[in-house]
Amino acid sequence: MPRISTTLTFIDRLGAWKVRWGVGRMHYMVPPGLYAIGNPNPDSPVLVTANYKMSYDIVRSVLEGRNCWVLVLETYGINVWCAAGKGTFGTEELIRRIRISELAEVVNHRQLVLPILGAAGVAAHKVTKQTSFNIRYAAIRAEDIPEYLDNGMTTTPLMREITFTTWERAVLIPVELAEALKPTVIAAAVIFVVLAALHGRNTGLIAVYGYLGAVMAGIVVTPLFLPWLPGRSFAFKGVLTGLVWSMVFCVFAGGIGWSPFMAIAAFLTLPTISAFYALNFTGCTPFTSRSGVKKEMRIALPAIACTLLVGVLVALLDIIL
Repeated sequence: MPRISTTLTFIDRLGAWKVRWGVGRMHYMVPPGLYAIGNPNPDSPVLVTANYKMSYDIVRSVLEGRNCWVLVLETYGINVWCAAGKGTFGTEELIRRIRISELAEVVNHRQLVLPILGAAGVAAHKVTKQTSFNIRYAAIRAEDIPEYLDNGMTTTPLMREITFTTWERAVLIPVELAEALKPTVIAAAVIFVVLAALHGRNTGLIAVYGYLGAVMAGIVVTPLFLPWLPGRSFAFKGVLTGLVWSMVFCVFAGGIGWSPFMAIAAFLTLPTISAFYALNFTGCTPFTSRSGVKKEMRIALPAIACTLLVGVLVALLDIIL
């Protein structure tokens, strides 16, 4: 039986930092199976998690000084919450992993401790019917597992309360920046080449600054100020931060001297770019539901595309006239 440490090494922390920036994120996983922490016996608790290494590392790191079993499911490197939505942290995989690990021969009890965020993917009654193991949902955050175990496997109201603090939003920004890097570089290069050819190098640079500011407004500013921005739509929140950036950009880029066409184009395109990247953040937040995200995308994406097209056409009119 593999015995694992609860102490995270420099390599573990470096790996976590890398995936925060999107480096090897889809391949950051550990082999599924049954692991031992400390010196567990047949009466020790069995905790279930995903084989996404960051999830696995967080769980084992909070179990220092304890004796327990950790059953790792094959979620193909996806965290518990997302894997539950996709079905990989689900009923069939849990049943299969119980049987493959011969868990019934390892422990005397018939209880499994699962994270609350994995509940969406697991039909507990089916697991019990096919394996005789009962499901208990511990907490949302791994840091609450020790208290849960010490309190006789009792979940408190705070353990069920999901948070999305400024820091929790901030740590998600790097991977969004990494995902946006390639298209942003390409778009910025195209904008610079076209406008530099038509109006000179300075105009091209100013336009690139405007574009990059709009991207940052959507990816960085919107998540940081998410709870305080009015409205429920992420795209709308992105429009608001984009409008603020448009005003700041116009002041510092000499917008007073712009033609009406160019000013209108800027106030159409920049908030639209911010809205698009803010909409991307719906995949990172507990504020949304799958149905809500789909509904917003059906409305927001066509609106974003149409507004951006109009903004570009207005800019072309300025060039032509």
